[in-house]
This record gives sequence, C-alpha cells and structure tokens, in this order.
Amino acid sequence: MPKNKGKGGKNRKRGKNEADDEKRELVFKEDGQEYTQVVRILGNGRCEAICIDGTKRLCHIRGKMHKKVWIASGDIILVGLCDYQDEKADVILKYMRDEARLLKAYGELPENTRLNEGIAGGLDEEDEGAGDVTSSLKTKISIRYRHWVVLSFSGVSV
Repeated sequence: MPKNKGKGGKNRKRGKNEADDEKRELVFKEDGQEYTQVVRILGNGRCEAICIDGTKRLCHIRGKMHKKVWIASGDIILVGLCDYQDEKADVILKYMRDEARLLKAYGELPENTRLNEGIAGGLDEEDEGAGDVTSSLKTKISIRYRHWVVLSFSGVSV
C-alpha cells in the first residue's frame, strides 16, 4: 500500500479562522460601487440583492470569497456595478453585523434598512407595536395557520 504523500486532508485546507476576530478598517463605497442587501441565495456562486438605490440586481460572488466568506439572506454587501449591464454586479465585500451598524450610524445606509434579520424573517411592523397581548397572539396564530383561531384563557374567549 503506498504512503500518503499529501500534506493533509480537507481540514488542513480549511485552515483556522484567525482573521475573524481581528478588527478591520471600515470600507466605504466608491464610484461604481453600491451597498446592497441580499434577498436570496441562488446557488452557483450567485445571489439576488436589492441595492440602496432600489434596483434588484443579480450578484456574482467572486472566487476569492466563494468558499471562505459565507453570505446569507439579509446580509449587507458591497458590490461593484457592471458598466455594460445594469442588472448585474460583482460582490466585493461582505460587512459584518457591527460594520453594517456603523454604516447605518454614519448615514451610508438608509434608516429603513433592517440589519438584524433576513428580508423574509421577523414580525411585521404592525405586530411589533401592538400593545394588546391577545390581539398580537391572535394575529400571530392567524399568520401561522392561515385562518383565525379562537382561543380561551381561563374561561374568557378571545
């Protein structure tokens, strides 16, 4: 049986994530670049994102980032716009959560940008402000099961 002449398996190729803990300098957009929020991952190194200017673009994840930086829906990314196709862009950088909060504080991102959750996740704005617990619970149940359900708490119907 021949000896293994390699230098290790896939765990060696993955390496250590020592660069994750370090603070990096905040990168602002330049001309030909735009801030976007990922709507969904399409596969094959592509994602669909909505730019701050309101256009929906198909973004290509660069090979340098392809298996090293994981992008999920709801993430804030910096893209380079294509000169010849307006609906396509290349992903340049993924901002971490604290960097995205700093961008919002500096006024680079609009105030209505939701940073902590994905586009489809979370409650609606009207549910968050509901003061009545029973109406909020009733709304959540109706959203979940697609019909109204009558609950009773200690003999009191809602």
